[in-house]
Amino acid sequence: MIDVDIQLTLGAFVLDAQFRSSAPVSALFGRSGAGKSTIVKAVGGLLTPESGRIALGDTMIFDKAAGINLPARARRIGHVFQDARLFPHMTVAANLAYGGRYAAEKPSAKTWKEVVKLLDIGPLQGRHPAGLSGGEIQRVAIGRALLMSPLALIMDEPLASLDGRRKAEILPYLDRLTAEAHVPILYVSHALDEVMRLASTLVLVEDGKVLASGPVEEVMARADLADATGGEDAGAVLAATIAGHNEAYMLTEIDVAGQKVTVPRVAAEPGHAMRLLIRAGDVVLATSRPEGLSARNVLSGHIEAIAVGAGAYADVAVDIGGGARLRSRITRQAMDELDLKTGDAVFALIKSVAIGRRVPWSDL
Repeated sequence: MIDVDIQLTLGAFVLDAQFRSSAPVSALFGRSGAGKSTIVKAVGGLLTPESGRIALGDTMIFDKAAGINLPARARRIGHVFQDARLFPHMTVAANLAYGGRYAAEKPSAKTWKEVVKLLDIGPLQGRHPAGLSGGEIQRVAIGRALLMSPLALIMDEPLASLDGRRKAEILPYLDRLTAEAHVPILYVSHALDEVMRLASTLVLVEDGKVLASGPVEEVMARADLADATGGEDAGAVLAATIAGHNEAYMLTEIDVAGQKVTVPRVAAEPGHAMRLLIRAGDVVLATSRPEGLSARNVLSGHIEAIAVGAGAYADVAVDIGGGARLRSRITRQAMDELDLKTGDAVFALIKSVAIGRRVPWSDL
C-alpha cells in the first residue's frame, strides 16, 4: 500500500496530490508537466514536500507534522529513470553489484541469478554501457534497482527515450517483472499503451492535482475526464477474454461484456484474459444497427454520460453491459442531428482495436 497526501510549490507550479493504492502496479498518467515526476521524486526522497505525509505499507517515510523525513537511501525505494544512469566506466556486473550495496542485506547468489534470469542480462555482464542497446541499458537499470531488495520501485518514464523497436523489445520483460518480482511499482507515463499493458490502478494527474484514481478501466471510461486522458487519442480500456479462433480467415473472436469483437489472429488459447484499448476517435455511434459495412465490430449499449466542451466535440460514455464502458468522441453537430441523450440506446461501430496483455492481478 502506498498512501500519498502532499503539498509542494516549485516556482509557479503548485502540487497538491492525494491518492492511495494497494495495486502491484500503479500508473501515474497525464500530460507532460502535469506533476507526475514531481510526485515520485517526493515519494523517493529527492524532493521534500512543504506539508503532508507519505506512507509505504506500515512505514511512514514522510510526515511533516510528526517531523518524519527518511532520507532517500533509507526509504529502500529502487529508481529506474528515463536515462537509466548507469556508470559508464563499470561493467554491467559492476553496475548490478552497486545496487546490492544499498540492500538491507547483501543479495544472495540465488537472488542475483533470479534477477539476471528474469531480465535475460546474463550475457551482458562483462560489457560496458556504451556497448549496449537502449533496451539492454534499461534492463540493466531495472536489475540494479531490484538488487537493492526494494520495498517499492519507481519507474519514471522508463521507455520514453526508446524508439518503437526498442520499446517492443523491453515490454515483455516489464510484463515478467510485474508478474514475478512481487515488488509494488509506481510507473510514470503519458503513453496509454504502456499503462494498459502494465498497470491495474491509474492515478490521473493534471496541473499538480490528482483528478481521479482507481482501476484503469474505470478511470479511462469517464467522459468527464476526456481532456485530461487525451481526448480523441484516449479511450476505453476493457477487460476481455478470447472466445475462439476462425482459422480459415485468421481471426480471433473476443468476448467483451458478453458481446463479441473480432480481431486479427491472436496467439493465445480460448479463455485467455486480456485487455483491449478502444480509442474514443475510433468509435462511431448510430441509433440503429449499421448494415452493409466492411467493419464487423458493432457493440450495443446505452449512453451513460455526455460531456460537451467549448470546442467542436462531445465525449460520450456508452455502457455496454457488465460494468464495461466505451468512450466515443463525436462532433456536437452529429450529437444534435442524432438527438443523442443520456439513457438512449445506441450502437457503437468500432473501427480499430488495440490488444494489451492479460488482465493483471487483483489488488493486494
